[in-house]
Amino acid sequence: MKIDYPPYKITDKMLNYVSDIMKKIGEANYFESLNRFPELRRKTRIRSIHSSLAIENNQLSLFQVEDVINGKLVIGEQKDIQEVKNAYKAYEHIDKLNPYSVEDLKNVHKMLTFLIEEDAGKFRNHGEAVYDGDVQIFMAPPHKLVPSLMDNLFNWMNEVKDKINPLILSSIFHYEFVFIHPFSDGNGRTARLWQTVILSHWEKAFTYLPIESMIKKNQEEYYTVIQNCNNNGESTKFIEFMLKVIDEAVDDMIKLQTTTQETTQETTQEKIIKLIKKNPSITQIQMAKALGLSRDGISYNIKKLEEAGKLKRIRLY
Repeated sequence: MKIDYPPYKITDKMLNYVSDIMKKIGEANYFESLNRFPELRRKTRIRSIHSSLAIENNQLSLFQVEDVINGKLVIGEQKDIQEVKNAYKAYEHIDKLNPYSVEDLKNVHKMLTFLIEEDAGKFRNHGEAVYDGDVQIFMAPPHKLVPSLMDNLFNWMNEVKDKINPLILSSIFHYEFVFIHPFSDGNGRTARLWQTVILSHWEKAFTYLPIESMIKKNQEEYYTVIQNCNNNGESTKFIEFMLKVIDEAVDDMIKLQTTTQETTQETTQEKIIKLIKKNPSITQIQMAKALGLSRDGISYNIKKLEEAGKLKRIRLY
């Protein structure tokens, strides 16, 4: 069984989403904020892990996931706790992965299912089906076809990676991977992470974009669209859905970036006031050195303090 290319159509809706996402990414420049604020990176990474695992019925709360990652004792199912540890390790390897290597993908699956699945990192050797109660709603391709289907998918991606926008390409991969269902378990987690791998190697801003959180928010639609695409035999509607989700995730990240910048700005201004109270004759250069900021950064915050009426410049004669 050989598929020369995954069946899908390019629609105006897709192109509009791609244009909108790329415009926001270019204007927001929030990756600069991710570099400046390690806590923002960590917060978005924890949200991604929690959401992706919650989709697969992991019962740990967002705060419990954070505690596990921070090495704190958490009361919960050992399997759930191990899934968090595995996911954190896998997400931390994103920069080291080749998005067009099937062997790297196997290694990621091995990380995600470490100590959980006996066949971690290995393609399934049995049939797989999805049931709604007692009703079978999806039958995955026979296990004997999985290696060739995966090779075909990755060969296709390598051939078109410079021709198809990665936003569309990664969404096609996501659907095709879920359809092939190559592993016994962990397919959803792997698909969602790998879409981030593809996108982050194209544009660093996607490394910490919480796409998984938006999928969780639209979880019912996520599964419905997958099922409809299975019935229709092509992934057009899933691509449109994923682009909508990515667009929402970008909006969410921009809001989080703005909040973080405002909070950090307030903290900086409070520190400036404390320095002035301690030493009324302190210079801007001395403040910049004490706070690890540029002279322009100090001048900007002092101006804001003056505009807010929190600081008044007095000339001594």
